[in-house]
Amino acid sequence: MFEGFIDERIGVGEVQLRVRHAGRGLPVLLIHGHPRTGSTWHRVAPQLVRAGHTVVCPDMRGYGRSGKAALRPDHSQQSKRAVAGDMVRLMAALGHSRFAVVGHDRGCYVALRLALDHPDVVSRLVVMDGVPISEALARCDATFARDWYHWFFFAQPGKPERAIGADPDAWYDSVRPDTMGAENYREVRDAIHDEATVRAMLEDYRAGLGVDRDHEEADRRAGRTVRCPTLLLWSTRDDMEALYGDPLAVWRPWAPDLRGEPIESGHHVAEENPDALAQALRRFLVDAAA
Repeated sequence: MFEGFIDERIGVGEVQLRVRHAGRGLPVLLIHGHPRTGSTWHRVAPQLVRAGHTVVCPDMRGYGRSGKAALRPDHSQQSKRAVAGDMVRLMAALGHSRFAVVGHDRGCYVALRLALDHPDVVSRLVVMDGVPISEALARCDATFARDWYHWFFFAQPGKPERAIGADPDAWYDSVRPDTMGAENYREVRDAIHDEATVRAMLEDYRAGLGVDRDHEEADRRAGRTVRCPTLLLWSTRDDMEALYGDPLAVWRPWAPDLRGEPIESGHHVAEENPDALAQALRRFLVDAAA
């Protein structure tokens, strides 16, 4: 994976981040979701480099081989605001004061927080397979509670760690080499077998139901919205439309300069349909720069 990329660890204050980066041109930060690492982008990132971009693929704090922050009672050490701050400092360390951001799954919440908290830094925003946490919770019904029960289970103290630790491979049964690629599979499997990483990933969800929701609700009360061009992508074989109808309608109050499209794929689109995703990203980055 990532032939020609630099693979290093960079300190961003509270933690060190494992990051892979390469290329020249408009910088693009790719932020993974749960339980993945930056390796999820291994089929997309080289295509963006070839298209003339600088591409940065970190493991978020707590995930993969990045550092784990000390736990706090309110779980704010894993808040999207804390992770977004890491990303700003990481990109500054790499020489990028302004850049495009792409976030998938849990990474889309970090990407949104980046755009809201650091509007002068984010030039373009791409959010994938998610809606703002506060919007998901406001629309929570029996279907959401059944299919997304893990949001609420992960928020419980102690028990999720024990359940996952008993058999990580069974819990994360979608982590398979046939769709992910062998090296990506090994990297993610190592992560889900690491107790500290599992705990940090659970803290991500615990922050989501608390401080992250509070931050979003404060944004809405203050009338803060995303100021840059925004692209929403969703996977056709995921459940975005089943849960929300038109996902663009959910996002439009948050991002007035919004466009979007579905991609034929299951949830992990960067692994399952990387060519279509890379094409959509290239098209948006060129259009937004014009």
